[in-house]
Amino acid sequence: MRATNLTKKLAEAGIRDHAVLQALASTPRELFLDGALAHKAYENTALPIGQGQTLSQPYIVARMTELLLQTQPKKVLEIGTGSGYQAAVLAQLVPELCTIERIKSLQIQARQRLKRLDLHNVSFKYGDGWKGWSNRGPFDGIMVTAAAVTIPQALLEQLADNGVLIIPVGDDTQQLLKVTRRGNDFESHVIEAVKFVPLINGELA
Repeated sequence: MRATNLTKKLAEAGIRDHAVLQALASTPRELFLDGALAHKAYENTALPIGQGQTLSQPYIVARMTELLLQTQPKKVLEIGTGSGYQAAVLAQLVPELCTIERIKSLQIQARQRLKRLDLHNVSFKYGDGWKGWSNRGPFDGIMVTAAAVTIPQALLEQLADNGVLIIPVGDDTQQLLKVTRRGNDFESHVIEAVKFVPLINGELA
């Protein structure tokens, strides 16, 4: 019931893709939170998950997913697995998902959660998101769930032709960008102002 109320609010906020709304409604958000925060699971707000990271606001999860799905991607790369919540939503909507996390403890927890949800079309990598996952590319869609100061060149290179990159860019002031590859050119469109944790280089045990 609480999930239904949340998706109703998301629809009112402008999310139009019914498949995205259904995926959020069927994903138990409390599974991705510490027990003490479970009562806040269906509030439309970002929540802490430890290690200085956050579980994104459901509206942003839905908005980024909706933007990514516009080109019907078959193979998607997610940078920043975090709790695994965004990956759980994406895994219900795309045939193949690859996801990278630089914090080992978060990656282990996310893998366990997605296994519990019986989502088996996801490949996990422990590594530096700035570098992407070159030997699994190219990707029809890439979603970055942390803010980069500039767009990582490796991610542009790993984007398939006509593929889409959804990424928050900026430092103090951040904007969500939709970048589309056209051959060797890249078209960039500003979607809206956002606030994400920073995309950091390197791995953390």
